[in-house]
Amino acid sequence: MILLPVMVQVLLTMIVYAMLNAAKMRASRRGEVDAARRGLHDDAWPDNVIRINNNIRNQFEAPVLFYVLSFTLLAVDAVTVASLLFAWLFVASRVFHAYVHIANHLLLRRRSFMFSCLILAAMAAIAAAALVGSLMSGSPT
Repeated sequence: MILLPVMVQVLLTMIVYAMLNAAKMRASRRGEVDAARRGLHDDAWPDNVIRINNNIRNQFEAPVLFYVLSFTLLAVDAVTVASLLFAWLFVASRVFHAYVHIANHLLLRRRSFMFSCLILAAMAAIAAAALVGSLMSGSPT
């Protein structure tokens, strides 16, 4: 069951990529892009494209820890109701964070990011406890 929120997070990333592609195509058609700078400089693009691009980068920061923790929980047989709840809360917070990041609501963006980090800390605690328990019991992990 832990793989379902993982796949939703992957889907979110793919959706944001599609949004970026669409925004870049619109900006190019409208002549809003500095063609000579676009390959190397973010400021060649209009702000709405930069916000989506920044969110793409963000999808490879905290979510990477989510992926590692989810697979760790799966590997040590520690997928519980609590860990699933935290996984779904993380994904929901990331969907909300993507929305507020792209819309540029700074206060909400920071709060949703911090909330997702707290969820990751809870998942890390569950994974660490399961790993330690596994080592103490002598069972292979």
